[in-house]
Amino acid sequence: MQRKILVTSALPYANGSIHLGHMVEYIQTDIWVRFQKMRGHEVHYVCADDAHGTPIMLRAQNQGISAEQLISEVSKEHQADFADFAIGFDNYHSTHSDENRELASRIYLANRDAGHIEARTISQAYDPEKEMFLPDRFIRGECPKCGAADQYGDNCEVCGATYEPTELKNPVSAVSGATPITKESEHYFFKLGDFEKTLREWTHSDHLQPEVTRKLGEWFDSGLQDWDISRDAPYFGFEIPDTENKFFYVWMDAPIGYLASFKNYCEREGVDFDRFMQPGSDTEMVHFIGKDIIYFHALFWPAMLEGAGFRQPDNIYAHGFLTVDGKKMSKSRGTFIKARTYLDHLNPEYLRYYFAAKLGSGIDDIDLSLEDFQTRINADLVGKVVNIASRCAGFLTKRFDGQLADKLSEPGLFRDFANQAEAIAKRYEAREFGQTMREIMALADRANVYIDEMKPWVLAKEEGKEDEVQAICSMGINLFRVLVAYLKPVLPRTAEQAETFLNIDPLQWSDVATPLVGHTINKFKPLMTRIEQDKLDAILAASRESMASEQKADAKETGKKSSEIEPIAGEIQFDDFAKIDLRVAKIVNAEHVEGADKLLKLTLDIGLAEKQVFAGIKSAYAPEDLIGKLTVMVANLAPRKMRFGLSEGMVLAAGPGGKDLFILNPDAGAQPGMRVK
Repeated sequence: MQRKILVTSALPYANGSIHLGHMVEYIQTDIWVRFQKMRGHEVHYVCADDAHGTPIMLRAQNQGISAEQLISEVSKEHQADFADFAIGFDNYHSTHSDENRELASRIYLANRDAGHIEARTISQAYDPEKEMFLPDRFIRGECPKCGAADQYGDNCEVCGATYEPTELKNPVSAVSGATPITKESEHYFFKLGDFEKTLREWTHSDHLQPEVTRKLGEWFDSGLQDWDISRDAPYFGFEIPDTENKFFYVWMDAPIGYLASFKNYCEREGVDFDRFMQPGSDTEMVHFIGKDIIYFHALFWPAMLEGAGFRQPDNIYAHGFLTVDGKKMSKSRGTFIKARTYLDHLNPEYLRYYFAAKLGSGIDDIDLSLEDFQTRINADLVGKVVNIASRCAGFLTKRFDGQLADKLSEPGLFRDFANQAEAIAKRYEAREFGQTMREIMALADRANVYIDEMKPWVLAKEEGKEDEVQAICSMGINLFRVLVAYLKPVLPRTAEQAETFLNIDPLQWSDVATPLVGHTINKFKPLMTRIEQDKLDAILAASRESMASEQKADAKETGKKSSEIEPIAGEIQFDDFAKIDLRVAKIVNAEHVEGADKLLKLTLDIGLAEKQVFAGIKSAYAPEDLIGKLTVMVANLAPRKMRFGLSEGMVLAAGPGGKDLFILNPDAGAQPGMRVK
């Protein structure tokens, strides 16, 4: 049965360039969408720039242009980057659009009229130097929940808590550096608690990943808070209906931008928008997001939709963050890599494949190891997949005018390849892309072993072996074609080049079952080349240069010295000590390690992820005594490969040793994932 699916990726903010961390999500989504389309489903993939808010207003003012001009220029840049990475949006729009204004007002008014919006006077942070109320993101301070420093005014990136800006400890204005004062203002609140019962049911009904559902459980336990959906002028956004100088908070109209982009597309293409929006519809709505915006998407968004009489999402799929060479992306090291910087030097499909090889269905972070990236692309794509075609095509072109044999010489081998279609399809459907790539490369290995064993280059030198050479090479081309079909969602442009070489129509998933026989192929042209080290070096160098120029631009806009924006690389300051990321961890499992006298194997929950750690505390603790306890771990220690397995951190302990060894135990009120200061 054909499915009808609306798919979205999170909206990039129209205040800066796309970088490789962003691309994890768009590549993941695009692969899933292309797979669904290959299966014959009706899929509409839409996105838009998130174009509202004070940051955009202030940047436009600093540049001496209108906010509309800024977001227009950024949109062009974003769309060019996405297009060059082969991200196949069916529509790319903007939240600053007529469609979004109409839908945001409609959803707001429906919730207001149903009693889910409440107006009340609040005390709000105000910058006395700039004479403006400060948006949450322009106040920085210490999280009131876990104490983490340098957090935004509405959301802690360390423990995931949300709170009011006035709750932030030691706040400062990010606009002027002044200490904010408090002023009163009337604001509008969305009463999230009105939807607690239905949200509890919805979040436990397979719409979310299990680890996300568990995390949401913590927020339910602490109580659902009303959500301030309004902001005071000056503000770049939509004015709230029936108010003066009150604007929708950017997080109010941003997710509605999904629907606005889809509506813009529907009106142009003749798709029935209302059919997709009705509760109980036979259509699907699927969102791909980063794990840092789960709270807004999995609580506020479905509640707003329900309150307005719209359908709720069928699935929200969250992913983790990107690290480079095991560390957070860094401008000083050149590993904060913009999409355009990468595109200037390397084939985008190399990165698409590498991310696919790393991605699973969970929300774990993934690492771009540049050395592994180079090795894997050269070995898998160039050395295995493309190599099959290049080894066989020359013989067929030169000796047989590109004509394939009239029948398969190894039908059983071909069936083995074709029969993997459903298993691979299930992996794609479940977003288990890493496992999918491993299974496809295992097939590529088999194809290369077949060619190695048959040695057509040897037979080509012997008289009377022409038919065998043609049969072997035809078999190789057919195996290559199956592999191309399986990889097409990941490598769409390489697949298109391969389709031209094979002289066939665009591959669909069902095509793998039917071999090419008695068919004429075109002359083979190289599909990929190896990644050389100088290309990677050039990307890092260009990223460092880009960072330096941006520092100068930021200094010009903010009046800061460049050194105040980011310390010179190589200088060691006290802050370097703060790089040690200490987190509260819950011991969810503990067990003996066979063959180890001192070690216990611990499974630690640090919020949205679990870590495996081997700890030398066996002399002081029995495994069963540890399960359920809280401890403190170094969460950002590079993984260490041990004889017993991979250790992904370190628990902290003190004492002289032996039985007098004590793991650090935080207060009972601590929660897994909280940072220890």
